[in-house]
Amino acid sequence: MKPLLAATLFALLPAAAPAQSGTACCATGDLGLVVERATGSLLLVDRSDRAAIARIEGLGDLSHASLTYSPDERFAYVFGRDGGLSKVDLLTRQVVARTIQAGNSIGGAISDDGALVAVSNYTPGGVKVFDADTLELVADIPAPGKTIGLADLPGRRFIWTVWDSGEAYLGDFSGPEPVVANLGPVGANPYDAVVTADAHTYLIGLFGEKGVTAIDLWDEPPEPVRFLEDYGKVEDDMPVYKMPHLQGWAFTEGQFVLPAVGRHELLWVDRGTLDEAGRTQVHGQPVFIVAQPASPYVWVNFAMPDNDTVQVVDSRTHEVVETLKPGKAVLHMEFAPRGAEAWVSLRDDNRIRVYDTRTFEVKAEIPAESPSGIFFTARAHQPGL
Repeated sequence: MKPLLAATLFALLPAAAPAQSGTACCATGDLGLVVERATGSLLLVDRSDRAAIARIEGLGDLSHASLTYSPDERFAYVFGRDGGLSKVDLLTRQVVARTIQAGNSIGGAISDDGALVAVSNYTPGGVKVFDADTLELVADIPAPGKTIGLADLPGRRFIWTVWDSGEAYLGDFSGPEPVVANLGPVGANPYDAVVTADAHTYLIGLFGEKGVTAIDLWDEPPEPVRFLEDYGKVEDDMPVYKMPHLQGWAFTEGQFVLPAVGRHELLWVDRGTLDEAGRTQVHGQPVFIVAQPASPYVWVNFAMPDNDTVQVVDSRTHEVVETLKPGKAVLHMEFAPRGAEAWVSLRDDNRIRVYDTRTFEVKAEIPAESPSGIFFTARAHQPGL
């Protein structure tokens, strides 16, 4: 489908047209959802056609929203900033269940078997776990403050950290009752965390002090280990315009690629030793660093006022190899599962731009209302997402 034709047809779409009177009619492996943060809606997109095919409305405050998918790729679970947990059917293109489970939430995860959905909350804090089919509450785990960095682990487990207490917790929900273990102090004010794709390491970014914390999840028991504690101690701190998102930390060529908080740098860390392996000067303060599948490259976007730019960095040389200017307010990047295309959301231009990752040619532009997160259904099969 040509981009101009796609845009014309999309303008004629109803807000939430059912796929076929509520019955399944098509596969979902080529689909994705784009968060439209200003309107509380989701844009359903087709990757092959590079086109929007429906808009799903009524999801509340999506100003800092994320989502995850059921293992069969049919349902999306959307975590809104207003504490809303919504279940969306990609086939009927409707919200099929919704609950306001807290006053302010900051993301969630689905268990490896697809049975449980967990949500981390700022207000009142803690983690709530729900039945994925019905959204009925299964467990309410309190915490001594704001919970962040919630991620799934194998064996129907979840891991998270707490901003106020600087601790990490591991919850096992495989038995009749949840078992929650305090993994100990990880550092002052952990602001986000991420699990590596092999579910081996849990990385925690710290805002209240220098350094990063790693927890080896294959150890028994898992214990926090600090590294990069000397980074930035001899340099002047810069204003932080937007906190980096650890879901966008990249893992490539045996390295962690981390954003330098408040600085115009990427940090390269040897995965085995946790020693610094290099730095890359970049255009601005990094927000997302995303590894391009099946390649040695990572793509980086930036905080304001430099948020009109994306840079591509070679993980072998640590050098910038391409600088793109997609448009106003680049918020998110998502790759086709095999890395052939990069989809970039442009909040202030109200569109999504699709790039060929080999030639950097623009393949398509898709209209969207203040787009932010882009989530393809291939995420259903990736741990930590």
